Amino acid sequence: MALARERGVSLPEEAGKNFDDYLELLGRGNQRANLTRITSRREVYIRHFLDALELLRWRDNPPVPVLDVGSGAGVPGIPLKLARPALELTLLESVRKKTDFLRETVQSLGLCGVKVVTGRAEELGRQEEYREKYLLVVSRALARLDILLELCLPFVATGGFFAAYKGTGYAGELEQAGLALAELGAKTEEIHRYMLPEVTGERALLIFRKTGPTPARYPRRVGVPKKRPLGRQS
Repeated sequence: MALARERGVSLPEEAGKNFDDYLELLGRGNQRANLTRITSRREVYIRHFLDALELLRWRDNPPVPVLDVGSGAGVPGIPLKLARPALELTLLESVRKKTDFLRETVQSLGLCGVKVVTGRAEELGRQEEYREKYLLVVSRALARLDILLELCLPFVATGGFFAAYKGTGYAGELEQAGLALAELGAKTEEIHRYMLPEVTGERALLIFRKTGPTPARYPRRVGVPKKRPLGRQS
């Protein structure tokens, strides 16, 4: 992962082999679980791995525990774990085929301190075991920001952070998220802008700080956040 080191992200000595092994597992798992449309080695390294590691340019040692909501193929959670082996991490994904892949990957890579959970954020966000238990929640390529905030902020402990990985349309999504932030008990902490090599357009990590408990009525039941996003209610 020379590209990461060139961007100032330190990595353990074994990271190169571990990322290569992860790439191989992704290639095999993609055939049965439809994990990613990006298949070339260099593109996976840049668009998935390097993008995930951008969080470490915001916080070299992220606060723990960490929850990855809608983890899919394990991004950004697994690349962050490979870069910071001591990270206490939970991967949440609703699709069973994908969580099967995640469990196999965690075992194959010998990752300790990683929990894989199959479930919907709308349901687990109401359960005491998960609600407001994480100092950092991350999510990438899951939903528009005003939907994402309702799915993710209930997991964040007061004083903790939610980091949303967003592409070129992030400014418009952020503009529509004001109502959701106020309603859910959070505020914008930082907008970390960046570019990826060989990728057109500015990207951003949108960092939100949890300022108080999320009202008990959130998240709403499955499907409602998408149908009636808080940021677009009249």
